[in-house]
Amino acid sequence: MSKQALIIGGTSGMGKATADLLLQDGIEVIIVGRQDEKLTESVADLKAKGNVIGEGLDLFNFEAVKEFSNGLAAKYPNVKYLVNAAGYFSPKSFLDHTEADYDLYHNFNKAFFIITQAVANAMKENGGGSIVNIGSMWAKQAIKATPSSAYSMAKAGLHSLTQHLAMELAEFNIRVNAVSPAVVVTPIYGAFIEEEKIEETLQGFNEFHPIGRVGRPEDIAKTINFLLQDESSWVTGANWDIDGGVMAGRN
Repeated sequence: MSKQALIIGGTSGMGKATADLLLQDGIEVIIVGRQDEKLTESVADLKAKGNVIGEGLDLFNFEAVKEFSNGLAAKYPNVKYLVNAAGYFSPKSFLDHTEADYDLYHNFNKAFFIITQAVANAMKENGGGSIVNIGSMWAKQAIKATPSSAYSMAKAGLHSLTQHLAMELAEFNIRVNAVSPAVVVTPIYGAFIEEEKIEETLQGFNEFHPIGRVGRPEDIAKTINFLLQDESSWVTGANWDIDGGVMAGRN
């Protein structure tokens, strides 16, 4: 019986990099994304590494999220790993935030909650599993240059959910952990930086990190892969800073 991994937001960035590593380990991966063209391209990119399936889903359409979740156990009975990687980031001052801005960030968490509950119920019936949530350094440390109150509030909620699920699900052999990245070169910055300029623009944050460089998706994916699999079998409820040393101290 082959193991399956479900990656919510697996079409780019850290989610896609994690899918790549899991496929190399012989794990079947289901990547979930909203944009059909991007989903098709990502499946094509990854299929040389192993068995990958694409699922189109708008996380802000809660009826679709519920329908997807209700059918998960029957459609993918061997899901042992879940990664909640989808996200959006666009700095805006607190005084300029709208209700729509707030809802955008927090609706991700509602979708994660619904999907994770369905996956955890399936894992419970199948003897256990492992879940990793992608949180954020911003949920732990306010950065004036990138004001992100609603985003950080949502990510802090995801950190808290990680701890609570770790406690509640441990008896079912389900581990739940999180990672908190700092600045990582991913398409998430496309909300406020032209896509072709993301790489160049983010180089200005190199010295913000004590290690002296911004992160790459692979830096985070390697830790996610470790936390998902048996090498970390005595780790649950942890929120690991994968941040080039930012939480230790900044230059």
